Amino acid sequence: MSDDISRKLESKLDEKIFSQSRKKQLKDGFKKGKVVNEVLDKPTVMTLYKLITDHIIAFVNGPISAGKESVVFWAVDEKNVDVALKIYLVSTSNFKKREAYILGDPRFSKLKKGTRNLVFLWAKKEFKNLSRCYDCGIPVPKPIHLTRNVLAMEFVGKNGSPCKVLLESQIDENDYNQAISIIKNLYTKAELVHGDFSEYNIFKTDNGLVLFDLGSAVDLRHPNAQEFLKRDINNITRFFSKRGIRVNDPTNVFKEMIS
Repeated sequence: MSDDISRKLESKLDEKIFSQSRKKQLKDGFKKGKVVNEVLDKPTVMTLYKLITDHIIAFVNGPISAGKESVVFWAVDEKNVDVALKIYLVSTSNFKKREAYILGDPRFSKLKKGTRNLVFLWAKKEFKNLSRCYDCGIPVPKPIHLTRNVLAMEFVGKNGSPCKVLLESQIDENDYNQAISIIKNLYTKAELVHGDFSEYNIFKTDNGLVLFDLGSAVDLRHPNAQEFLKRDINNITRFFSKRGIRVNDPTNVFKEMIS
């Protein structure tokens, strides 16, 4: 009897969350139903329902991108403004590989055992990093709300379609200068190093570049902060160089930033 009640409750919650949605097909060959089933376990569905009752969102349209660690959903708030919901997968083991970006960061010295606790901490870390960057004027999606493994933030795009990332865009020397400037401002203003800075994690918008995926970003007090900084500079320099854009020597860029 309790299982039957549970199924009815889940059905009502799903109807509430998705009832008004203008559902969008998931890109990159993912089967939407499979991804939704993997990410929307009962606790996550309850979290989404709480976001609705707390007036953070009005409904969810559906997933728009998926990775090994998270799925991003297109949601809409009560003013019909698009919202990006990043839902971290509590069932994945990939977060174990991310411990190097947490251990050593003095902001997160207490790491409880268990994948679920690690996922919740990673979500908290990304929210804090986004908030710090946004407050410093660094171009990142505006963080809106965090509950457990669900992060609500500004939707960078239109009508449920995210802006293209650098990898998919026509680029020029100005984009290179902006990218280096973002790394520098992260370091000098937000006192963070991204740790995974690449053409995959930067939107190209009409108003300039916007950096995202900041879960890996570490405080400058992290023992590997400068090594991560070198890698970030090298990675983005390599990308622009391969596209035929004139770039500066990454070693000199690094020395100038830390001087």
